Amino acid sequence: MHDPPHHLLGVDFTCAPSRRKPITVARGSWRPGAVDVVQLAGIDLLPTLAEFERLLAAPGPWLGAFDFPFGLPRAFVQAHALGEHADAVITTLKQRCLDRMAFRALVDAWGNTRPRGQRLVHRATDTAHAATSSSPLQTRYVPVGFMYYEGLSRLVAAGVTLPGLRRGDPARAAVEGYPGRLAFELIGRRSYKNRDDGERRQARRDMLAALERGDSRLGLRLHAAPAQREALVADASGDLVDAVLCLMLAAWAARQPSQGVPAGTDVVEGWIVGPW
Repeated sequence: MHDPPHHLLGVDFTCAPSRRKPITVARGSWRPGAVDVVQLAGIDLLPTLAEFERLLAAPGPWLGAFDFPFGLPRAFVQAHALGEHADAVITTLKQRCLDRMAFRALVDAWGNTRPRGQRLVHRATDTAHAATSSSPLQTRYVPVGFMYYEGLSRLVAAGVTLPGLRRGDPARAAVEGYPGRLAFELIGRRSYKNRDDGERRQARRDMLAALERGDSRLGLRLHAAPAQREALVADASGDLVDAVLCLMLAAWAARQPSQGVPAGTDVVEGWIVGPW
């Protein structure tokens, strides 16, 4: 097994960050032992995309798991001749759609030509787990498509390596993480976000306790200081917890061949990492 990067990141992304709803970044490191431990170093709140760009430009070695799609469904890509690999697709898309609303209009126009139920198609990786992720063509409600548009374009512009998808700076690498899948393994379908009632607070507490015990297929155990743990439990949005879940996925990926991206992954669609 190769040594993992010195620094690990878990990024809960928003396409329109602000002080009220910032991009949330959990920072940590991996420590080998009888039970492999991920040490939570801290959590940063980035209220602007410019600060996110500075994060990506930080020198390595680091590996991060980012909670946004790294690709689009192949059917959509081929219908619009966007390219044959992930960075070509986002580059061509940004040239054709100069802002997010133009991307929404392109998705809507294509979807309106398709049968009902086949408009927001998924990637193979979106449906490869019981905790299904939203289609990257979804630009309303949870605007996953906008997260793709703003997030992946910045990874490519920063020259970051996307294992299995594009070569960049080998000291800075990013994989696609979906915290909902790890949350599902830890607490099932219990809700833990967007409300500070007793039930959801307890779900966050139970999830962190399971992470600290190492009760998942990651083969890793979280170590967080008591004050960090209480801050994670107290955050009703769940964004802090989601960033830590991504941090754990980054630590798992760092210890895998090709950073957890399987051989033969569709280089247009990408892959959500995890031991599932």
